[in-house]
Amino acid sequence: MKNTFGQNVSVTLFGESHGAEIGAIIDGLAPGIEIDETFIAGQLTLRRPQGIISTARQEPDPFQIVSGVFEGKTTGTPICVIIPNSKAHSADYSATRSLARPGHADYTAFCKYHGFEDYRGGGHFSGRITAALVAVGAIAISALQKKGIAIGTHISRCAAIADRSFDDLPADIAKLNQAAFAVLDAEKGEQMRAAIEKAAKQGDSVGGVLETAVLGVPAGLGEPWFDTLEGTLAHILFSVPAVKGVQFGAGFDMADCFGSEYNDAFRMDNGKIVTATNHNGGINGGISNGMPILFRCAVKPTPSIFKKQDTVDFLKNENAQLELRGRHDPAIIHRARVVVDSVTALALCDVLAGRFGTDWIRGDGI
Repeated sequence: MKNTFGQNVSVTLFGESHGAEIGAIIDGLAPGIEIDETFIAGQLTLRRPQGIISTARQEPDPFQIVSGVFEGKTTGTPICVIIPNSKAHSADYSATRSLARPGHADYTAFCKYHGFEDYRGGGHFSGRITAALVAVGAIAISALQKKGIAIGTHISRCAAIADRSFDDLPADIAKLNQAAFAVLDAEKGEQMRAAIEKAAKQGDSVGGVLETAVLGVPAGLGEPWFDTLEGTLAHILFSVPAVKGVQFGAGFDMADCFGSEYNDAFRMDNGKIVTATNHNGGINGGISNGMPILFRCAVKPTPSIFKKQDTVDFLKNENAQLELRGRHDPAIIHRARVVVDSVTALALCDVLAGRFGTDWIRGDGI
């Protein structure tokens, strides 16, 4: 029953949705990395609910760093961040304790933990736990930025409405990292918001696709087989609640292409080896090639909806119906994008430490 990711820089999550607090421990970061608590707070704000397009559960997330930081810099020992829960409505869940909510982990959690799990609000499976990931992810993002590595994610598609594609990557990433609703085309963003609001009024929910770009990753990261860069990133990306698909570069679109269309031709550009296109998403043979890393995540519609659904009572072993009450998101995608940025940074810190040593993230140059 493991809740830890990473071999060189590791992250452990703890807490439950309606417990006293949630948190994360990040271990393996080099000493001397500056901690910007204002930036951490800003990242947590990007994850926070936004009016009618989100849950009514509004948590202030006053995080506290309780170890691993001294006089504003990392000490090299485990960093523990805790965030209290203050807005839990546990009574919303007591009446439906043994009813398996479709799309949720209620039944599978019962099978794994034999009924001892905290079922309130999804317990340890709740998207609430991603706040802790964002807090420690902000530390990783900030450290990577100082090494020239930038990460940005936009809502590529939501409710069948498509945003424009990445164009000028540095400018687009900078824009996204300041946006509360991460789209590149403001008009499309308004259409997405309207679609989410419409679903909310109907007691339903919508999903979509997040597209992420990473700039500045050096060539040579990853392993050729079981620890490919795609595999490591996919591992942590699939840990984000609601992510049901991950593709790199052109991904499934390449299935209908010829090799002559899909291959990325190598060229020299001012003494640097680059590719003319980037259909492979910056990775060849499981190893980064120095081009921007590009991937997409499919985010399912939020499973908590206010429509009557068929289910089972797994304690009585009988069919049942479920009609939810409480506070739920009609879409999670706009809040999930900062979580994707955060886990991407954590995975890259782990791989970079394995390639160049744990002190690389703090030092100057490779």
